[in-house]
Amino acid sequence: MKLRIASRKSALALVQTRWVAARIREVHPDVEVEEVHVVTQGDIILDKPLMNIGGKGLFVSEVEQCIVDGRADIAVHSMKDVPGELAEGLRMLCVPAREDAHDVLVTKEGVEIDDLPAGAKIGTSSLRRSSQLKAHRPDLAFATLRGNVPTRLGKLDEGQYDGIILAAAGILRLGLAEGRPHWTIPQEICIPAVGQGVLGIEGREDDARVQELLAHLEDPKTRTEVTAERAFLSKLEGSCKVPIAGHAQLRDGGRRLTMHAMVGSLDGTKILSGASDCYVNETGDALLGEARTLGIEIGEGLLAKGAGELVREAIAAVERSQKTGNGSGGGNFGKWS
Repeated sequence: MKLRIASRKSALALVQTRWVAARIREVHPDVEVEEVHVVTQGDIILDKPLMNIGGKGLFVSEVEQCIVDGRADIAVHSMKDVPGELAEGLRMLCVPAREDAHDVLVTKEGVEIDDLPAGAKIGTSSLRRSSQLKAHRPDLAFATLRGNVPTRLGKLDEGQYDGIILAAAGILRLGLAEGRPHWTIPQEICIPAVGQGVLGIEGREDDARVQELLAHLEDPKTRTEVTAERAFLSKLEGSCKVPIAGHAQLRDGGRRLTMHAMVGSLDGTKILSGASDCYVNETGDALLGEARTLGIEIGEGLLAKGAGELVREAIAAVERSQKTGNGSGGGNFGKWS
């Protein structure tokens, strides 16, 4: 039996794809896995912020098309890159257990953010990260950083930046956390992106054979959390042009679902945050329904506080940047992860 997995060619994408393949073969040793490599526009165009060339969906759409065209059976995505709507006939067949959802500050010495000197140059491609970190340390200088994880670390080592912000999940999956000085940023300072640390395995919704192969990898806890987060993102109409974050956790043995979220201004001078929780007694689709309700309620709460205006202001500022050509080299515009 052959299983074709579409994947980008970046080191992290291949590690994630091969992790999924290995977990499948542990239970189904007769499965032959074929990797279908895809080079996306997001991988090719590295001199511009993602929101200037179509957003993070660029990393997903061309990989997804392999399934639509019949060239692949599944695709492995980082859920924080997945747009709100999937291609017709496809769905997220499996959501494995979440890796660490935190962001990390990587420096040569492993210092905390409060120990950085004023004016230190910090690399990040994320509006979400820069907005929240500017609110905490407005005296730091944030600059655009693109490229895969090893490339970004190389730029730090070359001295182009005093520190860079990465997802903990990425350096953990690549085996780069050991021996690399870094500081885990508390969620009180920087709420993670929607879906951060989570893999999503996409396939055809009517492919019962593939669903059976993936069944043992499904983690109901993680799917519940991501469902709440993505419902929130949808309610706010979040995109790569808006500093937005949402992180849910199913706690107390699966009996209580909590969520923290934020929408910020590009310069970090205004941060609107919200949090809520609910006790859950359901399972399956009913539990996912409760998760969606929680995410929507938090989104509505932030809209009532004025989040809609922040969203509109951020989109307008980014679109002005695109028209004037000022969004490719500065530190103010990146992606919403």
